[in-house]
Amino acid sequence: MDVKTWTYLIVGATFLLYIAIAVWARAGSTQEFYVAGGGVHPIANGMATAADWMSAASFISMAGIISFAGYDGAVYLMGWTGGYVLLALLLAPYLRKFGKFTVPDFIGDRYYSNVARTVAVVCAIVVSFTYVAGQMRGVGLVFSRFLEVEINTGVYIGTVVVFFYAIMGGMKGITYTQVAQYCVLIFAYMVPAIFISLQMTDHIIPQLGFLSEVSDGSGVALLDKLDTLHRDLGFAAYTDGSKSTVDVFAITLALMAGTAGLPHVIVRFFTVPRVKDARISAGWALLFIAVLYTTAPAIAAFARTNLITTISERPYTELPPWFSKWEETALVAWVDKNEDGKLQYHPGPPFVGSPIQQTAAGGGARVQGTYGEALLTNVATDNPNEVYIDRDIMVLANPEIAGLPAWIIALVAAGGLAAALSTAAGLLLVISTAVSRDLMRKQIKPDMSEAEELWWARGGAAAAVVVAAYFGVNPPGFVAATVALAFGLAAASFFPAIVLGVFDKRMNREGAVAGMVVGIVLMFGYMAVYRLGWFVDAVPPESEWWFGISPEGFGSVAMVVNLVVALLVSRMTPPPPVEVQEMVETIRIPSGAGGATHG
Repeated sequence: MDVKTWTYLIVGATFLLYIAIAVWARAGSTQEFYVAGGGVHPIANGMATAADWMSAASFISMAGIISFAGYDGAVYLMGWTGGYVLLALLLAPYLRKFGKFTVPDFIGDRYYSNVARTVAVVCAIVVSFTYVAGQMRGVGLVFSRFLEVEINTGVYIGTVVVFFYAIMGGMKGITYTQVAQYCVLIFAYMVPAIFISLQMTDHIIPQLGFLSEVSDGSGVALLDKLDTLHRDLGFAAYTDGSKSTVDVFAITLALMAGTAGLPHVIVRFFTVPRVKDARISAGWALLFIAVLYTTAPAIAAFARTNLITTISERPYTELPPWFSKWEETALVAWVDKNEDGKLQYHPGPPFVGSPIQQTAAGGGARVQGTYGEALLTNVATDNPNEVYIDRDIMVLANPEIAGLPAWIIALVAAGGLAAALSTAAGLLLVISTAVSRDLMRKQIKPDMSEAEELWWARGGAAAAVVVAAYFGVNPPGFVAATVALAFGLAAASFFPAIVLGVFDKRMNREGAVAGMVVGIVLMFGYMAVYRLGWFVDAVPPESEWWFGISPEGFGSVAMVVNLVVALLVSRMTPPPPVEVQEMVETIRIPSGAGGATHG
């Protein structure tokens, strides 16, 4: 069978599984809709947390970034992994002991203020929609290649599926669907990695293959070979970094703090019966996450090596079939600038923007070149590079580039969809809960019935799905960059308010509100100007970044500003009520440790 048939079979089977689980685990109460009834087993919750955490950015885009950026791409690996450890050890048990359904719920009660709750709701919605944009684009990428439909059509198909099980099942349905999605995505990630590791290095374990010699008898280590390929084409050595130390530190810190402030991850720790179970499930989740995260650098190196050796300096008419297949998605393109019929792959983009961005903006017309290549007319003629490769395709195209069987290629498609949909569902639940519980139940209509609240929750999820589809069709950037911006927004808004809410009993509502508002406005403004190009004629160059920090890393600066503003304002205004201060001390005491000691 061909790839398309296998894809229909495997993706169709997984979709039927997700929908069947949603029907079986449909929510019958608000507690089941918000926190799955609070009775999820720690191992199952750890698996669901891993699936929720490992989004399209982890599955599709992270290895793609590392494969293109080499050493510089490690900031995503370090930041996301370190951030999860920070969340598991520093915040999750305390938030579980507090016993609220959502992050805005925690902030509203901890800071005894509906204003604080409303600000937290706005922050949660902004963060979640920014994050979900990356997931829906990931869904579109998979469908566009493997089902041979337009990217936008792929987004709509994914929207219908996630609409069904997120709205029907709520957190209960999402939790058990995510358990299945973790199994699908990790199997889909590891199988091609093992095959390619055996093919390239004779090692069955990809992590060992990454550090080994290639199996061509040359005695050259894989990374040394990749460094040589890079230098020969004019790229920086794969194992060298080009980012400044300041930017590396800022991005890593923003990703770490953003992780610890992500509402859709935090809410997972509310679904287990006890505080002890929250700690146990965090440990299991870290183990499940580590399987993929330790494999990503190997996949990146395998994919990059195979990419360069299969296309560079080759005549277009002799390219392997995968290249023309991906050309049809506009995620791969070639312009024969020197008219020699061969692909010249060098540093720098051949296009002003990506083919997708040009097509959407009407900036370039899709035409056929002399040799039959699909290209765009809007090219940067002052650069020797003739090839455009969208970094988001590297994991998806990796099995095809390596010549693996069709069923493995289709399996990777199913894994990418599982990663994107699992996180999208969690994010949509955060948005719907913010509307139904934190706005409607807690503020606008506190006397509503449980049935009415459940209706609002499902209605909020439905509206959120529609908006998510829009962002999937009109994404602000490639998947991992979009997600990185969401982490920056979370770091700039939630992280200081949550940490200070747990560890500083003197922190009051005035300080928390001021910090969150200043932090998210500063981060959103910087992102709008320096990444999206809003309010300016063109996106400013790197030389104009503040302190040399990229938009992906600026969340760390906004977080520090938030922290300073919150502390200063809280010390200049009245302290929280005594009962709030006692509550803060109580949630830090392990169960059964006795009463709090007040100073």
